[in-house]
Amino acid sequence: MATDSSGKTPVTGESLAQMRRRSLQFVVLIGVVSLFADMTYEGARSITGPFLAILGASAATVGVVGGLGEFIGYAFRLVSGYLADRTGRYWPLTIAGYIINLLAVPALALAGRWQVAALLIMAERFGKAVRNPPRDVMLSHATASVGRGWGFGLHEALDQIGAIVGPLVVAGVLYWRQSYTLGFAVLLVPALLALAVLVTARWLYPVPRELEDAGGETGQKTGAGAGLAIGGRPAGRLPARFWIYMAFVSLSVAGYAHFQLISYHFELTRTVMPDEIPVFFSIAMGVDALVALWAGRLFDRTGMKALAVIPLFSLPIAPLVFSRGFGLALAGVVLWGAVMGVQETIMRAAIADLAPAERRGLAYGVFNTAYGLAWFAGSAVMGLLYSVSWGYLVGFSVLLELAAVPVLLRLVRSPVLT
Repeated sequence: MATDSSGKTPVTGESLAQMRRRSLQFVVLIGVVSLFADMTYEGARSITGPFLAILGASAATVGVVGGLGEFIGYAFRLVSGYLADRTGRYWPLTIAGYIINLLAVPALALAGRWQVAALLIMAERFGKAVRNPPRDVMLSHATASVGRGWGFGLHEALDQIGAIVGPLVVAGVLYWRQSYTLGFAVLLVPALLALAVLVTARWLYPVPRELEDAGGETGQKTGAGAGLAIGGRPAGRLPARFWIYMAFVSLSVAGYAHFQLISYHFELTRTVMPDEIPVFFSIAMGVDALVALWAGRLFDRTGMKALAVIPLFSLPIAPLVFSRGFGLALAGVVLWGAVMGVQETIMRAAIADLAPAERRGLAYGVFNTAYGLAWFAGSAVMGLLYSVSWGYLVGFSVLLELAAVPVLLRLVRSPVLT
């Protein structure tokens, strides 16, 4: 085939269509892995708050465990992302992380003390820390031709189907047998299915980077994501705009209440009955899945402006979920799920456009570390404030979401190539 003046082989209509089809297949495969994985650990997360309470943990302890688990689940992503870029071993890191992440969940069935349960919760989060950056880098290559927002949105939608089914399975177990132990034990089945599909994806797509490289000039090469020289600086550096983005992420996430603390409140106040709590979580995950597809398309059309929906949806959450009304709590959980859908779609997709390809693993690591640190700090403070006054907790959450708005305005107005 003849080459153009740049020496590159032009992409024909047929090869472009084939490349897009293969990219979409990869996104769907990884989405199915996430579907079964979310059945496993989101099913568990829907009841870990009440489970810790039954084992004797205090509200402050639940807040710290939830926040520390998320911190571990995000802080170690900096190391994982760096190792992925440094070694190029994206698949081994992804597979090892999934094994730890998934098998820690059914092990909760053996926990008889809250300290043991807390360690397993943190182990599950650690496994997620190991596998997420290399997995997201591989997804970023596949989404270059199908649209960053749409690709990550599709992955998130599949992911959340599992997050809907898992809590419903657990709710059914609780309704049928009133046993948290059995609820955790049955989650071994989707854990094994997730690992089986993951191995299949590894066999079919051993080098996902080829999905982006094959696109030539058809991939989304915008801003820092192009991997070209940016503002006269080497392409390997993370641009200033990336760090403004990190500031926005940190503020908005710190004011976002963890579901473990929300479910603890439901259990303590009986605003929502114990067997209804997993159903509430499942509703949130359903909203997450629907919003993810919409948010992905919105991001592809409007770019960073789409992030404005995060503080808009986040502001009412704390006042609603920490009320004493069933309807208000349900409305808050719906918004909680909507924000999660936007975070898991737009926040991840934006990294691919803000960071050069050769530093994308590090960028995802930095992003996830900042996200986890902010969520840990915010959750820990909210857990402590909850013991003093629910009003203080609500005020803290609202204040941080408001503080994120001017940072977002600066991000949107800042030059793209900085």
